[in-house]
Amino acid sequence: MRHVTKAVFPVAGLGTRFLPATKASPKEMLPIVDKPLIQYAVEEAVEAGITDMIFVTGRSKRAIEDHFDKAYELESELELRGKTEMLEFVRNMLPKNINCIYIRQAEALGLGHAVLCAKHVIGSDPFAVLLADDLLDNDPAVLKQMVDVYGYYHCSVLGVQDVPREETKNYGIVEAKPLAERIEQISAIVEKPSPAQAPSTQAVVGRYVFTSRIFHHLERVKPGAGGEIQLTDGISALLSEQQVLAYRYLGTRYDCGSKLGYLQAMVEFGLRHHEVGADFSRYLERLGRGA
Repeated sequence: MRHVTKAVFPVAGLGTRFLPATKASPKEMLPIVDKPLIQYAVEEAVEAGITDMIFVTGRSKRAIEDHFDKAYELESELELRGKTEMLEFVRNMLPKNINCIYIRQAEALGLGHAVLCAKHVIGSDPFAVLLADDLLDNDPAVLKQMVDVYGYYHCSVLGVQDVPREETKNYGIVEAKPLAERIEQISAIVEKPSPAQAPSTQAVVGRYVFTSRIFHHLERVKPGAGGEIQLTDGISALLSEQQVLAYRYLGTRYDCGSKLGYLQAMVEFGLRHHEVGADFSRYLERLGRGA
């Protein structure tokens, strides 16, 4: 059995919900306190045993490449100033065995197309997909949980969570039957159904583990509006020949693609930050008292 050692990060989106902040900077580089969203996603992948990080990028995304590259000038300046703790952090942001691979998606043709762009690097291996603006918080990492599920069942796994029925129109929704604790076997998946038409309230979030057979189906998906290739359509076709599981992960999700979710993550992570958490907590208490 092949282990999951490759992960795809589709980061070519425009991030329009955060304009003007994302006009010249990738949404994946928005910080949660002092770390960008993309770094949280990569660290989650590292914990899951991923060694090949495949970034599907677009124009104006160079900052992501620079973030994970060596910064000679910065390191020299930190060394000169004697800031050894920060220097070590910058030098060891990723373990030495991690490979960063960058693929340019020339046109924004949907999430399915972004995943398909990585086919020549993935080959016949199983792989993960992580959407960085879904910040998932748990120990062990959510992707680690899902990789373990893949290791037992040897089939594709989708991370899901229960959402209010009125929100089904914002997600891919699965129809599934129980298989084991927190695991269900998917029989159908529908992209953004109305609350009345939704087969359940189990929504797919930004974590996936796929067998390489998904590429066969993505190559045959008929483009929808705007010429986009939907990942949901590829998954739906995959269901016709392979088992696909829904995993109700343990953890908290922050939808950092929305302003409210981003602010919630900033507060939660700020409160536990080792440098500012205590002072930030006291500040929020004063705000609560109207001080």
